[in-house]
Amino acid sequence: MSAEPLSDSHVLLKFRHPEVAHFGRPGQFVMIKAGTSSEPPLRRPVSIMDVDPVGEVFALFLKRVGPGTRALAELRRGDPALCLGPLGVPFTAPDAGSEALLVAGGYGIAPFVLFSKQLLTGGVRTRVFYGGRTAHDLLLRTPFEEQGIPLTLATEDGSLGSQGLVTAPLAAHLAGRSGAGLFACGPRPMLVAVARLAEERGLPAQVSLDPWMGCGLGTCLGCVVQIRRPGEERARYRCACTEGPVFDASTVVWPDLPGGSARRNPSEAGP
Repeated sequence: MSAEPLSDSHVLLKFRHPEVAHFGRPGQFVMIKAGTSSEPPLRRPVSIMDVDPVGEVFALFLKRVGPGTRALAELRRGDPALCLGPLGVPFTAPDAGSEALLVAGGYGIAPFVLFSKQLLTGGVRTRVFYGGRTAHDLLLRTPFEEQGIPLTLATEDGSLGSQGLVTAPLAAHLAGRSGAGLFACGPRPMLVAVARLAEERGLPAQVSLDPWMGCGLGTCLGCVVQIRRPGEERARYRCACTEGPVFDASTVVWPDLPGGSARRNPSEAGP
């Protein structure tokens, strides 16, 4: 493995893993932990940022947020890691000639590095909306700039790009437009706002959910989310690790958004 520090809290990691490198798709993730010891006991879920099938290497964009991610960030070349993947349901690319708007908050930008490559190869017009609290949160800009992908930046403190939430320039871009598809990965409030914009404008949207995951295999049931798919009378609990993490935004039960076809009361959820 190799590590490239981007800041005091962010690092790019690369691991040699033939299965992930060959079969990993945008929006999928790995369950990974540093070393081979029992501490920390659980692997942590991390989105696949990029893959290199020729070199049999995959990349992760990691932020230190707890013991597990700190241990991963401190790995050095040659150190072992326990990895399970690729896991989960990936993003589904739209048809050639359409427009894809990728909306990311903080380290939610990671899966869009690989996804943007897939979209450009497939002839899909692509634009990225990248937001965070400060400029320090918008560290992964180069991969998109190198591909010539339009990049709209927003920070809450105004230190880079427009000041405010990233969904504000997204809404402005959508004004008077039709036919775009939305793809979002980031904090829950941002996902809720993207889902609202998509519903108001009648646009398709895919969101990558990030509930707590313990196993990544649908066994621990720690990552269940409420989903109501077309034809179902009631919402049902689905494992984000096996039936997601990418879902159609219109099927997600958003408690923050009362009312509406995909916004049923959580008490109506079935088993």
